[in-house]
Amino acid sequence: MSQHSSSSMPEPASRSMGFPMAVAATIFFMFGFATSFNTILQPHLKGIFSLNYAQAMLVQTAFFSAYFVLSLPLASLMGRIGYQKAMVVGLAIMGVGAFMFLPAADRVSYPLFLGAIWVLAGGVTMLQVSANPFVTQLGPGSTAPARLNLAQAFNSVGTTLAPYLGGILLLSDQAVSNLSTEQKSNAAALVKTPYLGMAIVLIVLAAILLMLRLNLPKEMQGKVKAEGSIWQHRHLVLGALGIFAYVGAEVSIGSIMVNYLSQPNIGGLTEKAAATYVSLYWGGMIIGRFVGTAILHKISGGKVLGTAALIACLLVLTTIFSSGLLAMWSVVLVGLFNSVMFPTTFSLAVQKLGPLTGKGSGLINMAIVGGAIVPPIQGYFADILGIQMSFLVPAICYLYIMFYGFSGSKVKSA
Repeated sequence: MSQHSSSSMPEPASRSMGFPMAVAATIFFMFGFATSFNTILQPHLKGIFSLNYAQAMLVQTAFFSAYFVLSLPLASLMGRIGYQKAMVVGLAIMGVGAFMFLPAADRVSYPLFLGAIWVLAGGVTMLQVSANPFVTQLGPGSTAPARLNLAQAFNSVGTTLAPYLGGILLLSDQAVSNLSTEQKSNAAALVKTPYLGMAIVLIVLAAILLMLRLNLPKEMQGKVKAEGSIWQHRHLVLGALGIFAYVGAEVSIGSIMVNYLSQPNIGGLTEKAAATYVSLYWGGMIIGRFVGTAILHKISGGKVLGTAALIACLLVLTTIFSSGLLAMWSVVLVGLFNSVMFPTTFSLAVQKLGPLTGKGSGLINMAIVGGAIVPPIQGYFADILGIQMSFLVPAICYLYIMFYGFSGSKVKSA
């Protein structure tokens, strides 16, 4: 795929990269866990603060807006301090954000919760900016999509465990609404345990990573000079739009799924029971990424991406125009085909960027703001058209990703 990636990685690239890859896999797990926990935090806060769908989706807006604001500044910082220190900074910021949930719970304040989410997301942004190109540079460019899919598989383990554990810790079998002040305080306090645990693990990981000697090639240790403009690379710009559409669709579906599966004509489940199916939605991504890693060694990334997006779109349309078990399982199965979309789109978008890879990563990660913009749009349509018809929003996103896979990802820039 990317001739530059392979040619620019001489002897240092041939050394064993198994340990750096293991470090990256652990980091992918942690920010996957933190990101996915929002899908359970959101219905929990919706009940505590009596929010409508659009207001509840502000959880995702707070989280993913950090990508738009911070991606380019953090990419610039990464260029100065290198991949490893950038990942340390990301873990530390995440830890601070997780600690901030404690005062937010004490004060039972939705704005404070949103602030804590934003800071936590700032750390995740730094990890996305640094960890994704870090993995693509750990070997030949031709196998970068497969390598990134493997790392993202560990991310999916985190995204799968988070809703399951969150459902046990936060959600109940009874609908939460019209709470007294004391009940709101008790419900908010439930958030403390998972986020305190998360904060401790993140700070410990940051300390360990700071002390490790990964023996990385010079081009991954910072102070890289990158000349030229990223905007002349059509496949990068279209790929950034693809990331916008993908993250928007993935997060929208995951965020609204608990409420969707609770509908009488879909699953009629309690929120706690529905959380298990959210775990299955994310769990499909584990299977898909391990399978995708093998497939991407044999079939081009563009074809795999386009086909996965087409199937995902058809599944979403199925859930819109059906009911009961068919509607329930068709939306859960979307996760299986979501699996290859982010890592494959990322790898295709940064191919042949050379020294501009860091800046390209910053642009792509800005596009993760799709997770802040698309969910409130779906929430708005859920409020006015009904929750089922609101799934037309992610369906449109998958149509664009299909275009990028089959056509837009082809390199046509100078």
